[in-house]
Amino acid sequence: MAERSLLDRLGTLDTNTVSDALDFLGLPGATFGIRPLWNCPKIVGRASTIKLGTKADGQQKAHIITPVIAGIDTDDRVLVITGAPEGISCWGDIIANAAQFKRVRGTVIDGVSRDIEGSESIGYPVYGRGITMISARNRLAQLSAGEPIHFSGVVVRQDDFVIADRCGTAFVPQDRVEEVIELGERIARRQDAMVQAVRAGRPVADVMHDKEFDAIKEKQA
Repeated sequence: MAERSLLDRLGTLDTNTVSDALDFLGLPGATFGIRPLWNCPKIVGRASTIKLGTKADGQQKAHIITPVIAGIDTDDRVLVITGAPEGISCWGDIIANAAQFKRVRGTVIDGVSRDIEGSESIGYPVYGRGITMISARNRLAQLSAGEPIHFSGVVVRQDDFVIADRCGTAFVPQDRVEEVIELGERIARRQDAMVQAVRAGRPVADVMHDKEFDAIKEKQA
């Protein structure tokens, strides 16, 4: 199936539904605490992974993340960043402008951002754990890019699928994405029907019974 179709289909779901699909399939991918840092829109795209760490004396002069942004040549990328010590920013308004120019869809950080008003002013989505004023300059180095990273308890690989909204951030392994989306679509249909059943007066204890969710796994939705 074409990648663009997969991204479009994933974009019709929300993180709650994707998390449920991952649960049903026994897959890690849902995270906790990675939320929008301004009132930004949903992000759906493919992961460009970046690992940061504490900068040693004499280590690289290039600013973190900028080489990754410079190398992007498609419009499906989401920057997925980890490794910064607590309280140290790994995102700001200048690189937000550079990322937007390269048509990056957004940034998710297992850490914190500064200059969040700058990202907000250009409509660039940033998700993370919080906001700081402390700069990365002379504190952080880029250790790797395009390699598997540990992000909020989940292993994320280059080109995995990313979805982030007001409820959080989830990652879908690229080799399981069709399965997760198909199950997510069934979950969404079943849950919409359950809402309508409750609104029509069916007892909620019946609607929420485990057998209703078992039916999803058995492809009865």
